[in-house]
Amino acid sequence: MEFVFRPLEITGVTVIEHQLFRDHRGFFLEDYRLEDFVKHGIPPFVQRNFSRSVQGVLRGLHYQLEPAAVGKLVRCTSGRIYDVALDMRKSSPTYGRWAGVDLSGEGTSMLYVPPGCAHGFCVLSAVADVAYLMTGYYSATHDRVVLWCDPDVGIEWPVREPLLSSKDAAAPRLHQADNNFA
Repeated sequence: MEFVFRPLEITGVTVIEHQLFRDHRGFFLEDYRLEDFVKHGIPPFVQRNFSRSVQGVLRGLHYQLEPAAVGKLVRCTSGRIYDVALDMRKSSPTYGRWAGVDLSGEGTSMLYVPPGCAHGFCVLSAVADVAYLMTGYYSATHDRVVLWCDPDVGIEWPVREPLLSSKDAAAPRLHQADNNFA
């Protein structure tokens, strides 16, 4: 089965698409193959997380500081989300820029968010299930967040008044956030 790796404007942020085979029984897909991902510069994954959220929920923008920074392979397994990556790597030519894509349970697209980028998503359907693989383990000590609506970043979220966790609502702006990415 073939994967298509489509880089976005932020280095390392990649939309990955794959074949879906449908018939009268339903469908089959292969959504991960280590050798293909490594060949395209995406490291192996060690942890899988799953969330279910209702319409209007916005989760993010989350990241982990070095030495526990992680990459994430995000897939919406049901419903529909708007998924965002924010480049926090200070030496990157796209530092402070973001990229966003629609992901849905009906589609085959996934988004890879590399270490050094913050990640967030908002739910556009009544309910959405999101599964993501991580290149490292969750570390509460290194866990950080950037304000979802930082005017200096200017993410064009498709929701105006999202449902937020208290942590996400109180997050610092990008220029105030802990950031040890080179």
